[in-house]
Amino acid sequence: MEFSYSDKVLGMRPSIIRELLKQMSDPALISFAGGNPAADSFPVADIRAFSDTLLESDPVGMLQYSVTEGYGPLREACRAFANRQWPVVKESDELIITSGSQQVIEFMAKLLCNEGDVVAVEEPAFLGAYNSMRSFGAELRGVPLEPDGVNLEALEAAFAAQPKPKFFYCIPNFQNPTGYTTSKEKRKAIYELAVKYGVPVLEDDPYGALRISGEDVPPIKHFDECGAVVYAGSFSKILCPGMRLAYCAGQGDFITKMVTAKQGSDVHTNVWAQRVCERMLTQTDMNAHIARLQAIYREKANYMMEKLDEKLSGAVSYVRPEGGMFIWAKLPDEVPVGEFARRCLEKKLAVVPGSAFYTDSAVEQPFVRLNFSTPTKEQIDRGVAVMAEVLAEMTK
Repeated sequence: MEFSYSDKVLGMRPSIIRELLKQMSDPALISFAGGNPAADSFPVADIRAFSDTLLESDPVGMLQYSVTEGYGPLREACRAFANRQWPVVKESDELIITSGSQQVIEFMAKLLCNEGDVVAVEEPAFLGAYNSMRSFGAELRGVPLEPDGVNLEALEAAFAAQPKPKFFYCIPNFQNPTGYTTSKEKRKAIYELAVKYGVPVLEDDPYGALRISGEDVPPIKHFDECGAVVYAGSFSKILCPGMRLAYCAGQGDFITKMVTAKQGSDVHTNVWAQRVCERMLTQTDMNAHIARLQAIYREKANYMMEKLDEKLSGAVSYVRPEGGMFIWAKLPDEVPVGEFARRCLEKKLAVVPGSAFYTDSAVEQPFVRLNFSTPTKEQIDRGVAVMAEVLAEMTK
């Protein structure tokens, strides 16, 4: 039977990262293309112990349906976790537990966007966010990103232009794909512009705990006094992505609408994962766990940058990330990035062309996103060597 697909589905684009990862069954393939946490970062022993204890003491509570907004003790634990350094989630804010922060992005677009509405987005930015917004018929208005955050003049122009954006999407901490960190001054300015023009901000913060250098910076939500900022925090990068757990904080009426949206989507987030996560947050030393993660990623990031400097100095440039999982590398202008990625793949190295992270992915960009969290040191060494081999071949 031939299916007649909706216009929204026909406008959706497959994720190039997911397509590349389909080839990961080849054990010889080295991937700088994904964004998976380091396998040795997962707190397996604690997760197993809490799961066993909870299944023994309260099997029905672990296995039965639950409330849509999420397990109450976990919501309170998330509030405390978000506020561990600064006031972020206000007393007036409500929280909902979601199936990953991707679901927060989806619900934001579902609640605010009609067909043809505009969303302002950092450019480049997380491809999954672009796809979620487009799936609800939104048109994307890209705002150029700089090493210290979005260009403020361009952001104000995007907010002032008609039609006015329904919201602005950003990742201030160790942004995906660039690794850039938005400065404190720009975070304040983003909030002020949002209030001035009446454009809500969706602040996506999956990487904030993974700082490897520099000083911590408070979230945009910290400056929010009028409910202009919706904050998404995730446990995929600090516990494990397989649990599919995130939380969203925002003003009460908005979260109530999000609860309704979730009831029509998946009813509630995985109860087992919520209960185990609550124990992790309240009965383990999360500061020590996060410090261990930071040490893992600091070592890997520094090693990749050392190898880039050693093997590709003068050929590839990048801004040193202060955290997260990615290095945004600029290739020589004369090198076609799509061809570079194809040749790397022939030599068993997967990299993502930078164009995948722009609102118009058909326009080639001189960048590749390099993930340092997943590969081993040996794979990083070999992968950078492949990049050097391919660049040498293409710039003879």
